[in-house]
Amino acid sequence: MNSIVLPAIGELRVRELTVPRLGRLVAAAQDRHSSSTAKTVRTILSGVCGLAVRHGALASNPVRDVAPLEGRKVRARVLTLDELGDLLGKLDADEVAVRQDLPDLARWYAGTGERTGEGLAVHWHHLDLRAGTVSWGGGLIRVKGQGQRINFGKTDVSERALPLSGWLVDVLRERRVLLAERFGVDLADLRGPVFPNSLGGLRDKHNTLAQWRAFRQRAGYPWVTFRTFRKSVATILDEAGLSARQIADQLGHSKVSTTQDVYMARRVTSRRAADALEAVRGYRPR
Repeated sequence: MNSIVLPAIGELRVRELTVPRLGRLVAAAQDRHSSSTAKTVRTILSGVCGLAVRHGALASNPVRDVAPLEGRKVRARVLTLDELGDLLGKLDADEVAVRQDLPDLARWYAGTGERTGEGLAVHWHHLDLRAGTVSWGGGLIRVKGQGQRINFGKTDVSERALPLSGWLVDVLRERRVLLAERFGVDLADLRGPVFPNSLGGLRDKHNTLAQWRAFRQRAGYPWVTFRTFRKSVATILDEAGLSARQIADQLGHSKVSTTQDVYMARRVTSRRAADALEAVRGYRPR
């Protein structure tokens, strides 16, 4: 509301809220942001104009005549394994990114397909490096007036434990040693987030996303977000022949479809997912 709607119509008179003007605003929201954002903008505008109608300031609600949003079902771009290797190589060579502790975090997303907030919420006690698994540790969210906290979700898919690829276990073992040295604790006493801030606490999600945006521009991959890793993982697993159910369990989706949820077993994650992700192999050069 504050960043899109108010700047566009905040200084206008009610009679200036015309169909063409509001249509352009909704279209711009879709072009610059997303269809979801455009729908929200349209809903807000309809509410504002509806209030004006009820108070006699407008004869009818102009938003009703704004052209419907056109669906833009564009296939999401994913990283090929060659692109992924190139990106990780540039990440390791980028001094700013290394200082901001982005390389291991990116490898985590590339090796698990977890959501951004889930990766930042993983703590060491969620990992069993001997077994090569991680238990779901919730998702990092920001609550107005409360700051950051971990949300543990409501669905039974939250209880999953994911097998990890061997290369990612190696990265995590090495990371554990480095963090123990950094924070001056014994390896057995290392606690807290696997990807912490400089003080060992929860890393700020918004700052992390901003750091990644800056890196991807420097690296020549402006289209790669953390979500791109998630989509790429799904593609790798699909091409490896895993079922839709197995992929959904890897990604933490509550259902593939109503039919599959009702008639197919879940919560038994497949070791094939971890085996397929061996192809990522994001080692740092030494």
